[in-house]
Amino acid sequence: MTSEQAPGPEPIFAEPGASWLWVLLGPVAAAAMILVQRAAGVGFQPLVPLMFLVLVSGVLIVQVMAGRIHTSVELTCDALREGTETILISEIVTVYPESAESPKSSKPPHAWQSARTLGELNGIPKGRYAIGLKLTNGRTAQAWARDDDALRAALTELVRQREAQ
Repeated sequence: MTSEQAPGPEPIFAEPGASWLWVLLGPVAAAAMILVQRAAGVGFQPLVPLMFLVLVSGVLIVQVMAGRIHTSVELTCDALREGTETILISEIVTVYPESAESPKSSKPPHAWQSARTLGELNGIPKGRYAIGLKLTNGRTAQAWARDDDALRAALTELVRQREAQ
């Protein structure tokens, strides 16, 4: 018995959130400990490099998994998923243009720059940039992505297409 999952809509934009390449630091740490042992003249003792391999890799696996869950972005023709929160494209009324001022400047921020951030995180994840959204019922929110220009362009096009229908 096989369980075939129906494929969802093809993603227009996607960011995985975190890279599995970080886990390679575990073997790198173990190799470094082997080199330290050799340089110290104690010979090869497998316990310490093995501990470094397991501990560093284990911690990084947990962090990468969390990053892939909480900081991933996927946009389809129907919905925008930011972390674990999904909003329908039909709920997006306007995609605000990029702000000319930094949020840290002395000028007052745009209203959307103090709006709720999409996803369950308490703010924009590090290394990501905000995109202002005007939602139905007068709500505003901040979407985010590493490549905010590409996500903003894709969202703007989807909203434009919906309004043209």
